[in-house]
Amino acid sequence: MSIYTNVDHFRSIETPFYYYDVALLQKTIRRAQEALGKGPYQIHYAFKANSNRRILNEVLSFGLGADCVSGNEVNRAIETGFDPNHILFAGVGKTDKEIKMGLEHEIFAFNVESLQELKVLEQLSGVTGKKIRFALRINPNVDAETHEYITTGKRDNKFGITLEELNLAIPLIKSLEHAKFIGIHFHIGSQIMDLSKFKELVDRCNEVQRLLLDYSFELPHINVGGGLGIDYDQPEANSIANFKGYFDCFKKNLVLLPNQTLHFELGRSLVAQCGSLIARVLYIKPAEQTSFMILDAGMTELIRPALYRSFHFIENLSSHESHEGSVVYDVVGPICETSDAFARSLLLPETKRGDILAIRSAGAYGEVMASQYNLRKIAPSIFSDDFK
Repeated sequence: MSIYTNVDHFRSIETPFYYYDVALLQKTIRRAQEALGKGPYQIHYAFKANSNRRILNEVLSFGLGADCVSGNEVNRAIETGFDPNHILFAGVGKTDKEIKMGLEHEIFAFNVESLQELKVLEQLSGVTGKKIRFALRINPNVDAETHEYITTGKRDNKFGITLEELNLAIPLIKSLEHAKFIGIHFHIGSQIMDLSKFKELVDRCNEVQRLLLDYSFELPHINVGGGLGIDYDQPEANSIANFKGYFDCFKKNLVLLPNQTLHFELGRSLVAQCGSLIARVLYIKPAEQTSFMILDAGMTELIRPALYRSFHFIENLSSHESHEGSVVYDVVGPICETSDAFARSLLLPETKRGDILAIRSAGAYGEVMASQYNLRKIAPSIFSDDFK
């Protein structure tokens, strides 16, 4: 259901709130599965993108696995009904308590990010008597050329072990008694639009696999992470990410051995475009070079523009068909921080107090990163099928 269809409903609801187009979410996941096709493949949904319970239930209904980066995410996956045998647990700072919890649930695998972590896993596995499965997260030193805060595959990032460290890891792995080595894991960053970066990742992946084969490791699982970007500039025209191009890069270039399963960890590309942050205009405040459009939503509801200076398409739903009287605005929130701005010098139809705005592509890293700074309430979630 188009976001414009519900403008009258929005006027009667207290803002701000997150609005989710359920039909678009379902269509997006279906398109991803169709693009991937049949084969030894498994998609794990990255909980960090959006862990709203209704969103998770929709994801689960399509049979996706779970990619978790905290113990609480693992717990929510279990509570939601995800099969423990399809749950992966990544993250550079897993606590002993979280590891034990993952062991107790007998999740599919831990993505190990350091040699010291591997030693801890071996120790805890021995103490609990639970056999632990793990994949080594390799840092392939591939520059995804995305924002510096969301690149994860370069040598100076905190994630994974380097190719040089892999040689040190091999004798350690051979000495393990309780932990079972089942695969290799990669993730080079987020919001990647240049698919050639994934080809670089594939080359590194093939290289690592050849090295491990030389040491007689024939692993049943390869996990290439996620990172596929979306179109923040034109969310209506390009509501579905380029899943075919993304998956084809791996299917055509990655050397899969017989009986190997290829795993993907998609988050943003599945849920971002289905979500919008709906806000109301509180004040228009003239300034020297622009006018401040002050909303009742701020960085507490969507931190990405303040954190990354990221762009989100913004539209005035109260006058979305108007092409006259455009004005340049700084679209800002009510939070007591100068960085609390969604856009600077943005041309929009002339806007007045009480108008309803939609900040698009907020389905990923919107609600899940919300805070109560300034003692604000966490904004509620509204779904398109609530209006049926």
